[in-house]
Amino acid sequence: MGSTQKVPTESMASAQHEETVADEGFKKSDPTFDAANKGQGITGYEELGILETIKTFKLCTLVCFAMAFSAATDGYQIGINASIIANAGFVTRFATTVGKTGKPALESPILSGWSSIMSCGQIVGMTTLPFLSSRYGRKIAMYTYWVILVGSVLAESLARSWQVWMVGKLLAGIGVGCLQSTVPTYISEVAPVRIRGGLLMCYSFWWSLGSFFAQVALQHLSRADPTDYLTPIYTQWAQIGLMLLIYVFVPESPAWCVNAGKVDRAKKELLRLNRGVPNYNLERQYQVLAMAIEHEHAVAAEQRREKWYGIFQGTNGLRTVISCWTNLTQQLIGLSLFGTFGTYFFQQAGLADPFKIKVITTSIQIATVLVIIMVADRLGRRLLACSGTTLCWVSCVGIGIIGVCPQVKASTYIFILFACLWNCGLATNGATGWGYIGEISSQRLRPYTAGFGAAVTCVAGVVMNVLVPYMTNTNKWNWGLKTGWFYAGAGLPFVVGMWMLIPETVG
Repeated sequence: MGSTQKVPTESMASAQHEETVADEGFKKSDPTFDAANKGQGITGYEELGILETIKTFKLCTLVCFAMAFSAATDGYQIGINASIIANAGFVTRFATTVGKTGKPALESPILSGWSSIMSCGQIVGMTTLPFLSSRYGRKIAMYTYWVILVGSVLAESLARSWQVWMVGKLLAGIGVGCLQSTVPTYISEVAPVRIRGGLLMCYSFWWSLGSFFAQVALQHLSRADPTDYLTPIYTQWAQIGLMLLIYVFVPESPAWCVNAGKVDRAKKELLRLNRGVPNYNLERQYQVLAMAIEHEHAVAAEQRREKWYGIFQGTNGLRTVISCWTNLTQQLIGLSLFGTFGTYFFQQAGLADPFKIKVITTSIQIATVLVIIMVADRLGRRLLACSGTTLCWVSCVGIGIIGVCPQVKASTYIFILFACLWNCGLATNGATGWGYIGEISSQRLRPYTAGFGAAVTCVAGVVMNVLVPYMTNTNKWNWGLKTGWFYAGAGLPFVVGMWMLIPETVG
């Protein structure tokens, strides 16, 4: 295969001011020539299969897997915060009113405030940390949100009033938002291209697993001591400790180093990540990375879209819409109802053991994500994303129908069935959704696109987190299972948009 050389045709930076010229024996029909003209390079590992790629890039894969594992903290903390409001001891501690049964109860405005403040915190984290991440690096970003998460767990551990709990929720939201905008970006930059999609989906897997452990802890304690709500909160410290160990040992993103002009550090991190890779050519791999980033800068300069707000302009604007659409749709098909307030919803719907049902539905999510990771490259991410979202919508319709029909003994079982189907659909949507956030954006704008895409989801989450406690609370609107109709109507346009907008990214 011939080599390529860059021939500057003008002094000004422009996407058209660099031409890739073929040497002898190098045809323009060659994929390498075509890739070079698009600002891409050939690494030499494109023909490896999935298992071969994992075996070849063992350390790199392990680093990405460890980063995805840190998302378990995200899932665990959100799971604890969302479901602990159904714990009898927690309700007694933070109750501000007495319910219809004469027992202590949490008022809907306070429930809405807690959940909304966490979503607001996520928005703050997702929209602010990308600026720090782009300037000082991904590692600094990791340590920053780790400190914030430490503050959140400390506040929750010490909280004895609903106001202090709200402070903890705010800090938790900021920390989780920072994590959600940083981890997919890091994995996208570090992972081998051939398995990048699968590693991004591992983020969803570990998030689901973290949430599962939260439900198991709460369900176990609800049987052993229904009034003990502090032990589940204290268990978050173990997750915090694991996060720190991971962040200390993972290397900085070589892509960020190149973008920041730190050539020596970029090469050092590339060697560190690819230690033991057979016939690894450092200079070649560095040039592939540098070529892609240089090309993006040249295109941005030519189109005068060099700033962060380039995510709203032209092709990058479309990329931003696609990046956020899949995860945004989650909010319109019941994420707050089944996820954030899932245990509370099951409790208000009259189920005897809401924690047990939540454990079942979360375990189904985990199994679904594992299947999705294995079949995504065969079936395609578009089909999985769209069909999973549609399944969620159909489940909402089914639950709505149960809500308006006369209640019989079988109604509860059918409701649980649709809840399980909904969780299958959400797991499929979520696994592919985080992949779109990481893969669709350009390298130069990736942290901003990822942050904005995730933040838009939280904006919708703020609205839903205000409404759901009122819709499900038996002391307020008391919609019960009829809440499914609300999400069926709100989600329909977004489900249709999924089929029309979302592209295929496999290959």
